Amino acid sequence: MKIIAGNSNRPLAEAISDYLKIPLTQASIKRFSDMEVFVEILENVRGEDCFIIQPTSYPANDNLMELLITIDALKRGSARRITAVLPYYGYARQDRKTGGRTPITAKLVANLITSAGADRVLTMDLHAGQIQGFFDIPTDNLIASPTMADHMQERFDSDNLVMVSPDVGGVVRARSLAKRMSADLAIIDKRREKAGVSEVMNIIGNIEGKECVLIDDMVDSAGTLCNAAQALKDGGAKSVHAYIVHGIFSGGAVARVMNSPIENLVITDSIAATDAVKNCDNIEVLSVSHVIGEAMLRISEERSVSALFK
Repeated sequence: MKIIAGNSNRPLAEAISDYLKIPLTQASIKRFSDMEVFVEILENVRGEDCFIIQPTSYPANDNLMELLITIDALKRGSARRITAVLPYYGYARQDRKTGGRTPITAKLVANLITSAGADRVLTMDLHAGQIQGFFDIPTDNLIASPTMADHMQERFDSDNLVMVSPDVGGVVRARSLAKRMSADLAIIDKRREKAGVSEVMNIIGNIEGKECVLIDDMVDSAGTLCNAAQALKDGGAKSVHAYIVHGIFSGGAVARVMNSPIENLVITDSIAATDAVKNCDNIEVLSVSHVIGEAMLRISEERSVSALFK
């Protein structure tokens, strides 16, 4: 078993390596002067079960090319099996046509990874479940909910807890955590009456005097999340917290979270935390290295991955 770390999230790769007690395979992944990616695997991988850890987060195009070229390098080095480990799957939001002459880029990326020579894919909390079916190779979609639930149980009293989905599309994820925590469920229905008029947020469910936890798969600009938090406070919530799997934090997202009613935002380390995230007092990073590491071990030993979440 060989573990190769890309440049996208080296700290996560090192944490997985520590969990598995397997050193990272020596590899050189660098740029030429014109920013072309060059990859050289510095150890023998012939006949090995190889895992490339490379979330395709910002800069998405660079990290995706790194992944594809590393897969090709391993394939030409006669690796027995290549598993692309993508803790965060970039381009996942482009999972369907949103209008005429628009792409389904999540499917295109799946085709690229398959064509490059990957034999399997291991990812976490895909933005849309159907993306798993975009691959023509075995794909395991891990979930961070059990890790988040364990963290919540140490912090909250379930009798006064409400899991809140910030939009209708995230209800399944919030309901799953509500079930694990024996908590109530609320949904925020947001709508814009007409162009140029701010969104109206209607809260479905009882949140008055409750500790509310917003649940979502990713936070990007944090606009929707912070607006939802304000709507909950205005609706009488005792406190507002958030648990988000992927912390993208583009633009001024961290500043918005810092100045919002959110007391604590917990993200995972699927995407490497920036300095701004590390220095924000109300953002906490929860590691999922043990979940990904255990799934990699089970894949290598041909054991069940789904049994991890039963």
